[in-house]
Amino acid sequence: MKRSVRAVYPGSFDPITNGHIYIAERAAAIFDDMRVSILVNPNKTYTFSVEARHAMASEALSHLSNVMVDHFTGLLVDYMRQQEAQVIIRGLRAMSDFEYEFQMALMNRRLAPEIETFFIITDANYSYLSSSAIRDIFQFGGSVKDVVPHCVFRCLRERFPAHPPGGKPHE
Repeated sequence: MKRSVRAVYPGSFDPITNGHIYIAERAAAIFDDMRVSILVNPNKTYTFSVEARHAMASEALSHLSNVMVDHFTGLLVDYMRQQEAQVIIRGLRAMSDFEYEFQMALMNRRLAPEIETFFIITDANYSYLSSSAIRDIFQFGGSVKDVVPHCVFRCLRERFPAHPPGGKPHE
């Protein structure tokens, strides 16, 4: 009997980028059941509400039949156990990501030795992408159309003024 493996790809996704989608697509091709799980940290200020982040991620990942978008508060390992998930998916862009993610993986293993962490290296085209960079570039009139899904670009245009101070109008 084949064992079904559920994986969780956690993150803030504020907003989701093409780099996040690349990681989700790669993981969805490997694991039977995937959760893209949006972290809600009450101590952090987000650009987009959890509802908006959920809607953007759901639309951007709708082409993946084995992916469900969800959100959670609290410890990831507690959420993993509630979801009966066995694998944490983490994307890596650079060595600096690896150092941080390695520490988190070891801490998660200490808290929940039954849960594995699976690292996926992003495509070189997305190695410089981060949600914060996307927000900053967009706010000052830079083009982000080719690095975020259309639904995110639409939400960015709604969230930020059409003519940013000192920047050029968004295309």
